[in-house]
Amino acid sequence: METNPQQHLLTLLKTHFGYEKFLPNQEEIIQNLLNKNDTIAIMPTGGGKSLCFQLPALAMEGTAIVLSPLIALMKDQVDALQANGISANFYNSSQPQEIQQQVLQDLQNGNLKLLYVAPESLPQLHFILNTIKISLFAIDEAHCISSWGHDFRPAYTQLKSVREQFPDIPLIALTATADRATREDIATQLAIPNAKTFIASFDRPNLYLDVRPGQNRNKQILDFLKKHSKESGIIYCLSRKSTEKLAATLSSKGYKAEAYHAGLSAEKRSAIQDDFVNDTTPIIVATIAFGMGIDKSNVRWVIHYNMPKNIEGYYQEIGRSGRDRLAANTLLFYSFADVIMLRKFAEDSETKEFQLAKLERMQQFSEALSCRRKVLLGYFGEHLLEDCGNCDICKSPPTYFDGTLIAQKVCSVVARLKEQEALGMVLDVLRGAQNTQVFDKGYQNIKTFGAAKDIAWRDLQQYAIQLLNQGILQIHFHENGRLLLTNLAKKVLFEGKKVRLANIVQETEKLKVEKISHKRADLFEKLKTLRSKLAQAANMPAYIVFSDAALEDMEHKKPQNLEEFAEISGVGKAKLEKYGADFIKVINRHLDGLETKLPSHERSYKMFTEENLSPQKIAKVRGLTVDSVYGHFLKMYELGTDFDIKQFISTEEIQQIKVAKETLENPDALKPYFEYFEEKLPYWKIRLGLYLGS
Repeated sequence: METNPQQHLLTLLKTHFGYEKFLPNQEEIIQNLLNKNDTIAIMPTGGGKSLCFQLPALAMEGTAIVLSPLIALMKDQVDALQANGISANFYNSSQPQEIQQQVLQDLQNGNLKLLYVAPESLPQLHFILNTIKISLFAIDEAHCISSWGHDFRPAYTQLKSVREQFPDIPLIALTATADRATREDIATQLAIPNAKTFIASFDRPNLYLDVRPGQNRNKQILDFLKKHSKESGIIYCLSRKSTEKLAATLSSKGYKAEAYHAGLSAEKRSAIQDDFVNDTTPIIVATIAFGMGIDKSNVRWVIHYNMPKNIEGYYQEIGRSGRDRLAANTLLFYSFADVIMLRKFAEDSETKEFQLAKLERMQQFSEALSCRRKVLLGYFGEHLLEDCGNCDICKSPPTYFDGTLIAQKVCSVVARLKEQEALGMVLDVLRGAQNTQVFDKGYQNIKTFGAAKDIAWRDLQQYAIQLLNQGILQIHFHENGRLLLTNLAKKVLFEGKKVRLANIVQETEKLKVEKISHKRADLFEKLKTLRSKLAQAANMPAYIVFSDAALEDMEHKKPQNLEEFAEISGVGKAKLEKYGADFIKVINRHLDGLETKLPSHERSYKMFTEENLSPQKIAKVRGLTVDSVYGHFLKMYELGTDFDIKQFISTEEIQQIKVAKETLENPDALKPYFEYFEEKLPYWKIRLGLYLGS
């Protein structure tokens, strides 16, 4: 009998990866590859890119060759595949020669379904690849191949040879972010002009998006960490010095934090990364070089100490949190000083206009006063119809006031300074600052000196930024950032044009609306402890054993045997056999411990109301009859709890039991009722009906 192709894929998905269904776009991409078609897949981090080539590799004859840019990423993916019972390995310069020879021998003997190779190592395999059956080529982090990409990698430019050498083998290029120019460049560079492009939704609704002014960043970060002390996270800084300084500050406050940047030795960087992946060091303060090769699924937050230079980089970096699709937080600090510094970097770039345009879009996102997710997704050509409800603007929308007078004061000072000064000096004059720079230029003598001294410097700065965004002021970055008036400014000054400004939300208010991380229950922590122990014994990251999402599913479903454990999301055949018994033991001990602390009727009631277990499941877990469980519910109702006992019986059934009571002349036992209803109405329902009908 011929197997249904779709059912075969679903069987492979559950057997090897532990999932019941595909994520959006996965099945279509996989089917396109199985049909031997070239493919470009643009999918957000956490969207399941790897599965798009790993599953076809299992379904097809031969070995899949995966070109991956980072050794750490290769190792993590191979460890995860092997943990799922899949024959996979990697080949790169970090391995001893005898290991390399063994990998090549396994490859030649057809013992590998997937082989990960660095682009630089591919030429060494030229001869052997011509002698084996290759199922497909996968090029991960494919934006590296594009001259428009933001992570240029020279070895990637040679990958056109793959298509030339193996014209009949399907090729898939994958990346998390690529605009239209980058996508077209990828197709050109790889010589796959007819590749079908799949663009998944860029929406990551589990990520809370928050942007704050960049004042008192260290204090704000420490306040944030108080609420996320047990979670892993990354803080991105623009400079090496900043990473070291901030890591030292966090360490002095009792947090386990390490700085990571290109100035450290390769050994040191590798050790820091390993400690982060293995949950030994929960906080990394890093330059943007960190994170691309990390497949860690339980990063719960990402902070940007400085504004990134483009939205692609920002999106990739925040995407390193919440890969397990559980709630995660992102926080971006924005300051005008960051904009000026990044513009200077862009001015020195060979693609100056291109980089400046991207920086401008990043600045617009940071300064947005409407739903941030709409702005973010709009950049990638995707449009939300409704506000997301999970960003700082949606949680605390701005209120507006008539800011015409403030706007006139700001414009007046800019004019009196002959449009020659940058924002800092304009604010100093408005505030009546008594400093050397002001006095040296005689600005204390102009008519509007101190015109806005009643407004806090930081608030005034934000109002000025809003005037820039509204096109009332403009800035010449290439001329030391001097502010100029636009035609709109002249209408404000001389024609009475009204200006609306948003009230500045104080950080104390923003902290109130920040999404607080989910408080873990005791069982989750016990499962997490077991996961760490098993991971350490196997010398692998904890998330490879099971993701946080899998542990949450265990916490919710509380499987009592291997059959039930197999239903947990992320549990495939290999992990069921390897870990099932250990996790079931912890769950049973947890339930036994709860059992001894509460009266029996209260325990059943708690399992139903707080743990969402059905009466049948409670009976099975506790070794009771279903009748006993319903008896416990009735007892809790009799004790006066606010419990809807009527949810288990209909009004019609209560009436039928009343009739039976009259017909049977109110017998003392329940058996006559049971026989009266021809054994179709269970004892517990009869008991409940008699109580409610009396």
